[in-house]
Amino acid sequence: MESSRLLIEGGRRIEGEIQIHGAKNSVLPILAATLLCGDISSIHNCPGLSDAFAAMRILRSLGCEVSHEGSTVTVNSANAEGDIVSDGLMHEMRSSIVFLGAILGRVGRCRLSFPGGCELGPRPIDLHLEALRRLGVKITEDHGILDCTAGVRPTSADITLSLPSVGATENIMLYSALGSGETVIRNAAREPEISDLAGYLIKCGAEISGQGTSTLVINGVESLHGCEYSVMPDRIEAATYMGAAAITNGELMLKGVNPADMYSCMSVFSEMGCGVYPYDDKIFISARKPVSAVRTVRTMPYPGFPTDCQPIVMAVLAKSSGTSVIVENIFENRFMAAPELRRMGANIKAEGKVAVVEGVKKLYGAPVRAYDLRAGAALVVAALGAEGQTQVSNIHYIDRGYESIETTLSSVGANIKRV
Repeated sequence: MESSRLLIEGGRRIEGEIQIHGAKNSVLPILAATLLCGDISSIHNCPGLSDAFAAMRILRSLGCEVSHEGSTVTVNSANAEGDIVSDGLMHEMRSSIVFLGAILGRVGRCRLSFPGGCELGPRPIDLHLEALRRLGVKITEDHGILDCTAGVRPTSADITLSLPSVGATENIMLYSALGSGETVIRNAAREPEISDLAGYLIKCGAEISGQGTSTLVINGVESLHGCEYSVMPDRIEAATYMGAAAITNGELMLKGVNPADMYSCMSVFSEMGCGVYPYDDKIFISARKPVSAVRTVRTMPYPGFPTDCQPIVMAVLAKSSGTSVIVENIFENRFMAAPELRRMGANIKAEGKVAVVEGVKKLYGAPVRAYDLRAGAALVVAALGAEGQTQVSNIHYIDRGYESIETTLSSVGANIKRV
């Protein structure tokens, strides 16, 4: 697996139609949530990502029956009694910590190690643990292992998050869905993926209100049942392909998206000079002329500009006219693409939270390495707009968030192959 690379011959216009897959950041917590039902759930529009396969392996290890056909995953959690997630499985994906709330909610205890995945700097897992402690959970940490036992729940808990952490919001929702008492989360994450998780839980019989706002209210119920549910479209995947069109002066129709979730991304591409036209469930982007710099891009929690799109936009701006400034407010190691882009001729100076991108006329193919999921996608985008051949290695990172990226891009004119 490690020896796979992507070979990309740049300089081809990207044009055509792409059907967007289900969202990585939705499917993982929803798969974790299937544990709570003790029943059969069919999850449709499930993307074929290594992270999703890792989540299925975790479910099987806990005693679920999991089958996978096309883009539908069926989980029967009737006999799921497991409470331990092995070190190996935890390290396969960063979001594995979302299983904590689900396992605790289901069996009342959970033992797992700290999660693996992309190295984006410290993610505040302490927020998750602090919130669960407020809900009566006893947690001991021993040599990187978390040992958690559900205690007596308060009849009402009011939890204010110090920052709107997506993972902490999800874990509190998952743990609070079953049982008694009311849990209020203030300064909750407002991401559409949170609303998608709430949508699945509500369809299973949970009582949750306020999704999409910063105050979520969960009233615990005695039991949940299974259901059929379709995962929302992946807005980060859509933004990545918008980047591919922009850097190659191409045109793309992205189908099966929800433009309402993507205003902050669309506005940045508009500011670059692209024509961006949202419809009900699709977005058309046209980049007939070379893109121009944008003054400042600031990553913020939703509905602000997503940190996951920042490396993609950096790659496009590397080949723009003028100077752009990027301020990264979410993760501290989010400029991992910059040194690799410089190998391709980009002029990027990054220090602390700020990167200054001076656009160049041409990027050139080079051997580069992905150091995290979105940096990898950014290098693929840059390669499409570069002269000559780029070889991207470490592509197991890219496979965590994109279903067969080479197949998708080949279908719209890219010269890209996996070797």
